[in-house]
Amino acid sequence: MVAFMMKITFRRGLTWRIVWKRVGKNSPARCTLVAATTCLSLPCSGSTISTLQNTVPLPTFNDFGDDVYFVADQRGYESVVYYLAGQYLKTDKSGKIVDPRLKLNKVVREISYSPSGVTVKTEDNSVYRADYVMVSASLGVLQSDLIQFKPQLPSWKVVAIYQFDMAVYTKIFVKFPKRFWPEGKGREFFLYASSRRGYYAAWQEFEKQYPGANVLLVTVTDEESRRIEQQSDNQTKAEIMEVLRKMFPGKDVPDATDILVPRWWSDRFYRGTFSNWPIGVNRYEYDQLRAPVGRVYFTGEHTSEHYNGYVHGAYIAGIDSAEILINCAQKKMCKYNVPGKYDD
Repeated sequence: MVAFMMKITFRRGLTWRIVWKRVGKNSPARCTLVAATTCLSLPCSGSTISTLQNTVPLPTFNDFGDDVYFVADQRGYESVVYYLAGQYLKTDKSGKIVDPRLKLNKVVREISYSPSGVTVKTEDNSVYRADYVMVSASLGVLQSDLIQFKPQLPSWKVVAIYQFDMAVYTKIFVKFPKRFWPEGKGREFFLYASSRRGYYAAWQEFEKQYPGANVLLVTVTDEESRRIEQQSDNQTKAEIMEVLRKMFPGKDVPDATDILVPRWWSDRFYRGTFSNWPIGVNRYEYDQLRAPVGRVYFTGEHTSEHYNGYVHGAYIAGIDSAEILINCAQKKMCKYNVPGKYDD
């Protein structure tokens, strides 16, 4: 047995103590991670190389504090969206949104724009006309062929869209008839180290958040996420069971009773999880990514300079983009200035 003790600092600047153990010459390495926090940001796999834009210190934690909470509200994340929408859309007495201006289940396929206005066509052949349009589709969707712009977006805009990456970050939930993993303070997270990069590496148990649920979460990213999305849930479950039995030799590890595998990359309405700033990209490309094209305006987490990849980034970017549009529509302040890439 060979044991390695090392310290790793992840992007939040937290120091983790990890013990790696290898049993036998050809056996995979196994490790246990002990930490007193409830957040783990681990770039498990993938060949995407990021700038220091998303490393220590993260603007999110600098500006909003270092506390991280796991939300276990049964109403789901959509309750936040409905609450915000209910502040300006018409609702009935029960709080249900009934505003006729809100069109759901409409798939935008074409946006035509000219100096006099915009026309939006949907998959069901509906047509909507307006003075301006705000496009909040993800960066992954903009990089796909789901929405056609007529005329085509200018080359500077297309280049900006493709200069950013759309990361894939997948959280797989697995339910078991009983617990067999370590519990207690400092044991919320544990790692699996494999010679295969990013292979079911980061694990989290939920006994504190959901007592008696017997659920594990395993996180995979990028290349592993794409591979897993293209196989059946049963195949993924079988791979996970093999990993867990290697991680806990001698334990009675029962077969999983259920599994949830999100498929963000395969979903044509997302094409990934969140945007990433690659090396060489700075404020110049960001300004171009957010910049309007005629009467077509853009927003989303990918247009947030400091909080891309976060929900609050999308929210704040929406407010900023709306102000840019309002300044043009109401105050005729339509010029959007993009400083040069190397300007101070």
